[in-house]
Amino acid sequence: MNGWMGNILRINLTTGKTGLEDLDPEAARMFIGGHGLGAKILMDEVDPKIDPLSAENKLIFSTGPLTGTAAPASSRYMVIAKSPLTGLLGFANSGGFFGPAIKTAGYDHIIIEGKADKPVYIWIDDDTVEIRDADHIWGKDTHETEDIIRGEVEGTGKRARVACIGPAGEKLVKIAAIMNDKHRAAARCGLGAVMGSKNLKGMAVRGSKKPSIADPDRFKKINKSSREKIKANPVTNEIWPAMGTASGVMMFKELGVIPSKNFQDSYNKDYGPISGEVLSEKFLKKPKACFSCPLRCGRGTEVTEPGFEGEGEGPEYETVGMFGPNLEINSLAAVTKANYICNELGIDTISFGGTLGCAFELYEKGYLTKEDTGIELTFGDGHLLVKLAEMTGKREGFGDMLAEGGYRIAEKYGHPELFMGVHKMEIPSYDPRAVKGMGITYMTSSIGPSHGRGYTVALEVYGSPEMLDPVAEKGKAAVAIEKQNQSCAWDATGLCIFVSMGIEDNDALALLSAATGETFDELGFIKAGERIFNLQRLFNLKAGIKKEDEILPERLLKEPLPDGMNAGSTLSLEEELKAYYKLRGWDGDYVPTKEKLEELGLSDYI
Repeated sequence: MNGWMGNILRINLTTGKTGLEDLDPEAARMFIGGHGLGAKILMDEVDPKIDPLSAENKLIFSTGPLTGTAAPASSRYMVIAKSPLTGLLGFANSGGFFGPAIKTAGYDHIIIEGKADKPVYIWIDDDTVEIRDADHIWGKDTHETEDIIRGEVEGTGKRARVACIGPAGEKLVKIAAIMNDKHRAAARCGLGAVMGSKNLKGMAVRGSKKPSIADPDRFKKINKSSREKIKANPVTNEIWPAMGTASGVMMFKELGVIPSKNFQDSYNKDYGPISGEVLSEKFLKKPKACFSCPLRCGRGTEVTEPGFEGEGEGPEYETVGMFGPNLEINSLAAVTKANYICNELGIDTISFGGTLGCAFELYEKGYLTKEDTGIELTFGDGHLLVKLAEMTGKREGFGDMLAEGGYRIAEKYGHPELFMGVHKMEIPSYDPRAVKGMGITYMTSSIGPSHGRGYTVALEVYGSPEMLDPVAEKGKAAVAIEKQNQSCAWDATGLCIFVSMGIEDNDALALLSAATGETFDELGFIKAGERIFNLQRLFNLKAGIKKEDEILPERLLKEPLPDGMNAGSTLSLEEELKAYYKLRGWDGDYVPTKEKLEELGLSDYI
């Protein structure tokens, strides 16, 4: 095969056995790769009703056919499993260099099943696969873990790439992330806890192979033109390299997009020190790039402010929004330090910020007391943010409750309406009252609310490829479907979705066709995304999802935005949601119809 390596590696931690399987070419053409093929494997092999933290769950590391090639931003891999946070399909996307290492070792997917009887890590060196003891690493943070594992496996050979969990994953924190290359995170859905439940501390990968390109000359030509387009775009060539994704903070502030005080308010002028400009001016050491990426949106940073000293990467836009305005914290030093701690302990910063916002409001309203928490919870305290990050990652004190996520806290203390999330997962730092397409995507996303699973903001704010009114509701169902299908297809290729700000679908599919030798036209490319989305829907239906679960928090439906360009905006979306399911070809219970499944080649799942 070209593009694809043609191999699936299966590792059973219970038996210690490993095996190589052929990648089905027809499945590869239909689902492309990444979370597309990963979701198919999960659907075919895992009962959707299992306990996510049981040995029956499987953890699938999946690459795409463009992962590890010379295509721009071809760094991505995905981790797929049933989520312990939502109880639904879970997947998380990450960049860096770990995904390309899987490809150079010769694999498209690595399926990890069973459970080791003691802590272990996996070492993959081309065709050599070993399950090694990790007792001496258990309890270490992600940075220490990577250093120790690399020291043990590399010798005098080529550098190994490591993905691992920190104490949060070990202690089954439901918002635990899997970290690779120290600072890159497969963060959402709590999949770090799935890794911890299997006693798997980490995986190191090294390889000497290269993906075969079907038409090297054509691929080279398309790659060159794609990079020229990225270079000509001010967002991808100037703004993100200069300020990273946090460059959007000030723009989103003006629109009232960034939540403040657990979505009670929106980011306003009082939070001036929190921005991409300040991050670059005060803390940036150098931009960081993932494999083959011209965007260089990663931030190598250092904080010297007393009480918050540290060095690492980030924070990204989402972390700035969820730790800063959402918690009324105007110290970028505190936000950055807390981000370092979350990376080292292995915590999803979006869910952690949302969880704290929920807990702080419960405390402020008297539903939680110091007797419950052992510590005073107040908005605006940067030192508290840092302390609670440590406590949550280690399940210490009230951190043990925070480790369960915001939904379970709000439910336990009798006020689920204060949880700002859907399907038990926290909403990211885009208030859908200001960008209403995101409201549809939050409700209908396969994994729970995620900005990466249908980024309507591209049209509603950035105007790419066209500008839409962000607070208009009519027509947003069609926009949400378009962006969801697009993100499914893009993610399946192994390309970073950020690069879609500089190049278009036809560029991505031209790269895909030249790499694989398969014919992908634009209609077929997006149809593959739709196929992936519908298969993931089927998994969630079998897991127990119901149409009444797909609802936004009441606050977002009834309380208008108080600030910004779109002040006064609320959400309804009732008519657009009806339109969404009709356009999807789903019935009155939001189930894909037999006709739709047959159209997508999914009749085996009827």
